[in-house]
Amino acid sequence: MSVEEGVLVRVEEARGSAPREAGTIMWVDARGIQGTIGGGNLEFQAIEQARKLLDDPARNEATQHYALGPLLEQCCGGNVVLKLEKCPIAERQSLMADGRVFAPLFMFGAGHVGKAVMKAIQRLPFQVTWIDSRAHEFPSLLARHTRKLLDDNPVRVVEQAVQGCLYLVFTHSHQLDYDITAAILRRGDAAFCGLIGSGTKRARFVSRFEKEEGLSKVQIARLTCPIGVAGVRGKEPEVIAAAVAAQLLQVVSKDKKE
Repeated sequence: MSVEEGVLVRVEEARGSAPREAGTIMWVDARGIQGTIGGGNLEFQAIEQARKLLDDPARNEATQHYALGPLLEQCCGGNVVLKLEKCPIAERQSLMADGRVFAPLFMFGAGHVGKAVMKAIQRLPFQVTWIDSRAHEFPSLLARHTRKLLDDNPVRVVEQAVQGCLYLVFTHSHQLDYDITAAILRRGDAAFCGLIGSGTKRARFVSRFEKEEGLSKVQIARLTCPIGVAGVRGKEPEVIAAAVAAQLLQVVSKDKKE
């Protein structure tokens, strides 16, 4: 088995009930495995096939068809097509990154909540632009797929963003929260607009959005405030972060289904 090569395993097709969707990838090389295509006997078979491919100098790729029934001892009932391809091990990180779909997420605020949320989502499928005007608030090391943006005009950042992004707003200033959120709602195309705060803060902002910004009820309906999945209580940054991470995953999972 070559230590210079690995095998990229990709779910090419997933029909019916399957452990993971098309596009999911896994890496197999002589030193181990990175990622998962859903576990169980399907993954075991894929790993075995990947190792056989690594041991065969005459072959560089293979396609495997699996019915997820009694033969694989998996009760999903669907069908999966896997594509296996040899690749230089030096390309592993870029291949693994490129094989996932990362939802664009703009986070405004690098304070306690921002830092906690960043820790909670750093290994989740989000391409994060993290905005604050205070350079000292950012950690010295940023997670992969995260870029720091020092900007004292966050409204302009919102206006220049591409369509369909997710937004989280938790700055050090209520007025700044208001300005940023108003700009997001004014666009009318956010996949998610989350604002930290209580029901009281929401009510005050909504009143101002209507009177000062002239925003419609349809535009305002895109606002999520308070943020976080229902039923999770606690004001600690880590608790808020866990609830927000779950909520973001709900949003992107729903988009995939639609």
